[in-house]
Amino acid sequence: MAETTEIACSCGRTRLEVRGKPIDSVECCCSSCREAAARMQRLDGAPQVLTDHGSTPFVMYRKDRVRCLGGAAALKTFRLSPEHATKRAIATCCNTPVYLEFKGGHWLSLYGGLWPEGTMPAPTMRTMASDLPEGAVLPDDIPNAKTQNLRFFARLFGAWVAMGFRNPKTPVTGEINV
Repeated sequence: MAETTEIACSCGRTRLEVRGKPIDSVECCCSSCREAAARMQRLDGAPQVLTDHGSTPFVMYRKDRVRCLGGAAALKTFRLSPEHATKRAIATCCNTPVYLEFKGGHWLSLYGGLWPEGTMPAPTMRTMASDLPEGAVLPDDIPNAKTQNLRFFARLFGAWVAMGFRNPKTPVTGEINV
């Protein structure tokens, strides 16, 4: 049986189970992720989302390997603007960011803050470093890709193939204005 890990929002009400190994663990530096993180961090009681160098940590899992164990009613999504296809889900019980979902995507980018301290899979790379403001400096502990690289897309495609090209639905009960 595949290894399972339970992760949760800050207050513990919204709980997820992830099964098996993630597709990847990354830090995104794109302007959309940084803007969304800044907005979410301003919510009442919300946890810190951005790292000290301005990236957003994510652990990417196939949708068929993520299961909501409790608190699904607290999940609300928002878009940066009506024309943005990407949705971000927040556990409104404590304003914890839960996941980012690309329209048509077969995976969820789960926010790193869901893992208990010290248990999140270590990031293997940073993506979209070219979006950082001029003069921003990233540590050289992992690769800092200017965009998403071939390895990044190959892992996503491999996960989709393994899923039989399916795209399961996610549990969301409404929208929130952030």
